[in-house]
Amino acid sequence: MSSNATVATTIFAAFMLLTVALGLLAVRGRKSRAEGIAEWSIGGRSFGTVLIWVLMAGEGYTSFSYLGAAGWGYNHGAPVLYVIAYLSCGYAIGYLADPTLWAYARRHGLVTITDMVAHRYGRPWLGTLVAVLATVCLLPYIQLQITGMGVVVATISYGAISLNWAYFIAFAVTTGFVVVSGLRGSAWVSVLKDVLVIGTLGFLAVYVPLHYFDGYGPFLDRLVAEKPAWLTLGGHGGSGLNGTWFATTSLLNSLTVVIFPTTVAGYLGARDADALRRNAMLLPFYNVLLFVPMLLGLAALLVVPGLTGAGSNLALFKLVVDSLPAWAVGVTGVAAALSSIVPMAVFMLVIGTMWGRSVLGVVPALTGRPRRQRLAAQVVVVVAGALALVMTYAAPNTLVRLSLISYEGMAQLVPMILLGLMWRKLTLWGALSGLVAGGTLVCALVFTGNDPLWGGVNAGALALGVNLAVALAVSWLGPEPADPRPDEEVLATDDPVAGPGPSESVVGGRG
Repeated sequence: MSSNATVATTIFAAFMLLTVALGLLAVRGRKSRAEGIAEWSIGGRSFGTVLIWVLMAGEGYTSFSYLGAAGWGYNHGAPVLYVIAYLSCGYAIGYLADPTLWAYARRHGLVTITDMVAHRYGRPWLGTLVAVLATVCLLPYIQLQITGMGVVVATISYGAISLNWAYFIAFAVTTGFVVVSGLRGSAWVSVLKDVLVIGTLGFLAVYVPLHYFDGYGPFLDRLVAEKPAWLTLGGHGGSGLNGTWFATTSLLNSLTVVIFPTTVAGYLGARDADALRRNAMLLPFYNVLLFVPMLLGLAALLVVPGLTGAGSNLALFKLVVDSLPAWAVGVTGVAAALSSIVPMAVFMLVIGTMWGRSVLGVVPALTGRPRRQRLAAQVVVVVAGALALVMTYAAPNTLVRLSLISYEGMAQLVPMILLGLMWRKLTLWGALSGLVAGGTLVCALVFTGNDPLWGGVNAGALALGVNLAVALAVSWLGPEPADPRPDEEVLATDDPVAGPGPSESVVGGRG
């Protein structure tokens, strides 16, 4: 092992140990409260503005931000700005919707989207169905984070750590602290991750243009003169990522991010509704950091041309490894690795909670027993992570192909969850019919290569429109037995004085 590799891997190993230690310290002295699933999965609804901010920023700022954003900038250019557009719009929608959904979940003792739909429509089996669908959509994200961290670790170690070992390290570190500390551990690790992300990207935003181009002026002059196609919304490469695609994708994703299971886990951990409103105002400032890897991807286009395929995702790290000392490479790699670990932990946690509550939770031995549900959820966390790890080794392209449809697939739950919790007249069969219609259409379009279609329309947005139309038509025209429950039991309202809700309740039972 070279001296550079020794320095970088030592720094990386030290920070991984610190990550596990932070996860364990997060629950120190909270043993009695941590017995229930609500403490483990949503931090006992006790997070203030700061912890909610770092957690949700950590969950949203993934390895894509270091690898994918730079790679998209390298390959296409301006279309990558859709990420900033949809996140900012999503936070605006969240400012209105999140406090309302938080109050509904708190009032009824709910901890996942599966709890919400089961309670709203009065059908525990519906929670099971949503848990299965959401798991199919989330597993690719776990696999992609494992893959992203593997690529980062193999690169910053100058090849001393193989991809296979890097994949296993990602799985082991994340599983180790999330099983023990749950969402609280993820929030604590997010603090470390955010400090490193802000520090490294702030440094690179200044260093790379000065080192390679003598400043932003010469860099931007060269970019305009040599790569003008990368500065238009259509981007480079004729991929159809035009203004229509930008608008429809931003709209779809901004709605979806509000009900995305990992986002829900983050805001259900809030202490009160005002913490969520403040968080929605603060999160867009974190988006400024996304400009850095995008710009560095464009810089790499001029410095290391010719990267193709998956190699373009290493555009940023090519600049880092080639120009910085080993210790700086190690610190930058740790920031990128934690950008994989934190969201991966939340994805695994959410899958475990959904299954512990809505799938295994309906088993008589677990119904009304929060400690047993928590143990079942922890087992599912390990199984889900191990499945993603095995698929990364054995069939790396299988889950990656599923990721093509995962976000657009999750979007089809927007009417069932968001509209259903705000509008009583949306019926069970209306919501289900819309879900089937939208899900079938998006699968057909994506897997036949028709995404985008019609000059740039996002297939998921079109499917969501069909989903909504079918849901409304069936709700208005189809039969539905009257729900005897009053509106306050069925609908979400922003009630700042809502009681603490059923203690660790399960849909259909109480703890």
